[in-house]
Amino acid sequence: MHTKPFSLLCVWLLVLGKEFVSGTFPKAQNVSWYSLNFKTLLTWGPKPVNYSYTVEFSKQNENRERNPLCIQTSDTECDLTADLKELKGRYNADVLSEPVRGLNPPDLIEPPHTTSAWFIPYQDTIIGSPEFKITVNEDQRKITLYVKDTPTAVLNEQKQRMTIRDIFKDDLQYKVIYRKAKSSGKKEKFSASSEIELTDLDRGESYCFNVQAYIPSRPIDKQLGELSQVQCSPKRDKSIFEEYSLAVIAGAILSIIVIISVVIAVIVLCYKRQQRAKSKAKERVPLRHV
Repeated sequence: MHTKPFSLLCVWLLVLGKEFVSGTFPKAQNVSWYSLNFKTLLTWGPKPVNYSYTVEFSKQNENRERNPLCIQTSDTECDLTADLKELKGRYNADVLSEPVRGLNPPDLIEPPHTTSAWFIPYQDTIIGSPEFKITVNEDQRKITLYVKDTPTAVLNEQKQRMTIRDIFKDDLQYKVIYRKAKSSGKKEKFSASSEIELTDLDRGESYCFNVQAYIPSRPIDKQLGELSQVQCSPKRDKSIFEEYSLAVIAGAILSIIVIISVVIAVIVLCYKRQQRAKSKAKERVPLRHV
């Protein structure tokens, strides 16, 4: 009665057994590293069907190791953040195609595997976009940016998260890109400090800023981190003395005085003419006899 399901199970086991004995499991494809702020994942594909993946990794010239969470797994990524302890070390990894958990191949059979490129956390991790605050000096002649050093996935001995400043130290700089709020012309400034002062600005103008980490010791294409969101300083209304030169203001005042003087002169002239007209009218009236 149950011979058909049993037969199908036997056929499936035979096929699976032939696969892992002959080493014909599909190899992992597109094995690559993805690392942001030192949180480092090894990724690959495709999703396995009737087989699993195991990840082996090593620092250059050292023995290979395995992460317990990435042995005979159906996942297509492995978090190796805590395993890459030497941040300036050079690592690579193999993704092995193996039977599903519980079905072990013979010891002599080497499973199909795909090797990753080399990866150095210190120079290859992407540095995320920083956060920063803007303060404008009271006299409007200086703007200061206070950049928050981005936290990373690396823990120190006290199990606290280290920042990129803790890791890169003097090798970390910041690049600032800025412009007037209503202009497309841009300027750049590099700073070794997280507190960045800008003094070549027009007083009272609103300026817009982008900030990104800059690590000059890295390869050129990896020196810059991700660009921050744009932030703009508030625009202050200028006083009349800031908006116009003294010559323009003096000219305007003089023009107003001239206009007022002309108006007064015209009023006085009109008044005198009116008085003369009244006097002449009185002179023409004959005297009455008593």
